[in-house]
Amino acid sequence: MNHLYLEEFERKIEYTFLNKHLLRLALTHSSYANEIKRGGHENNERLEFLGDAVLDMVVSEYMFRQFPQMPEGELTKLRAAVVCEGSLAELARKLGIGRCILLGKGEESTGGRNRDSILADAFEAVIGAVCIDGGIEAAQAYVMRTMEGRIAETKNNFRSLDCKTHLQEIIQKISKIPLQYAIVREHGPDHNKVFVAEVTHEGRMLGSGSGKSKKEAEQNAANNALEHMNRR
Repeated sequence: MNHLYLEEFERKIEYTFLNKHLLRLALTHSSYANEIKRGGHENNERLEFLGDAVLDMVVSEYMFRQFPQMPEGELTKLRAAVVCEGSLAELARKLGIGRCILLGKGEESTGGRNRDSILADAFEAVIGAVCIDGGIEAAQAYVMRTMEGRIAETKNNFRSLDCKTHLQEIIQKISKIPLQYAIVREHGPDHNKVFVAEVTHEGRMLGSGSGKSKKEAEQNAANNALEHMNRR
């Protein structure tokens, strides 16, 4: 791993690790650990597990305090949009996480360095690493530095948060045939399973997405379809 990349990354996130091993571990994908035959825990999956929980807690508390008039259902939708895989992957790209990740040769050759799921997991793993290295307050400060703008931006576009409904509204203007969603594959251990969904219309695939629940995967697939439409 290029130490210059790590130093630049620490400057970008405005946090310097006391334990550099934690940062390296947060950026170690399981494919690399398996390839060099490290121990079963010598990858970023455990830190990602912790970071996921910290992220949900910090974002939930911020929204609870910041939007006192917003009902529970809308808070849930807003949080889901902010912490979804696509959103976290985009933030990871802005921070340059992709070039820092240690990947196995197979993942490297198939574009894993830019894959949403790998980037989002690494983003959460870094949160977990900051939490272990500096405590919950350091992790909270890091999350808010990184995500406060994203929360505000997402709230301003709140109408499109329910991507499935928004996509259905668009399709209904041109066709009476409904959209079809399908879970096309799933991977990962039972405690951290990832589902991959596709949305199709009249047999044509419009978008795909993954998530830690089937509903999240379908929402991300709809969001992916909307992004494709916006580019046309």
